[in-house]
Amino acid sequence: GTTHIRISYRISKQQPPRQSHPSILHPTRTTTTNTRGQTTKITHINNNNIFKMDVEERNVNLVSKEGDTYEVPVAVAKMSELVKSMMDEDADEDVSEIPLPNVKAAVLTKVVEFCNHYINEPMTDIEKPLKSSIMAEVVQKWYADFVHVEQVLLFELILAANYMDIKPLLDLTCATVASMIKGKTPEEIRQTFNITNDFSPEEEAQVREENKWCEEA
Repeated sequence: GTTHIRISYRISKQQPPRQSHPSILHPTRTTTTNTRGQTTKITHINNNNIFKMDVEERNVNLVSKEGDTYEVPVAVAKMSELVKSMMDEDADEDVSEIPLPNVKAAVLTKVVEFCNHYINEPMTDIEKPLKSSIMAEVVQKWYADFVHVEQVLLFELILAANYMDIKPLLDLTCATVASMIKGKTPEEIRQTFNITNDFSPEEEAQVREENKWCEEA
């Protein structure tokens, strides 16, 4: 029989990590005035930029489903579009905790580990379709090792990445599942994911006919 399984994942261009630069630590502009033949230079400090940098450099607590707290830099936390939107909505307040009731502590630990590493070493773009079923040939070794986990945790990471809207993590985890399928027969895929084939021969033939376009694509 034939089993049709479609795995898709989004690929997004990753922005390079934010780097500090001496010229923006104290953003200024200089104007010149002339009074009675004397020239005076006046320096204006951009307070808004300084405030923004102070916000980015502080820490925020991510709170798991069980109530465990993970203190991370704001730049790391904002890799999650969900967290970023929550913080932006409360921009006038000093947000110190972000509750994540759908993410278990064990999973959030891995998510934080991923985000911390990504800030320092962004993951390379994942080609689509995958060029290899070996993840170490698709992304850097650290990322390949990161997703070398039990299937249960892998799928929980997919759910967490989707919920928190962390695109690089979602790309990586979904690509890992795709690599586990790549080059396998339907029976091998069933064995890999412990899938029970409960279709009758007639039902399976009907599914193949209805999804014939998949084989032709």
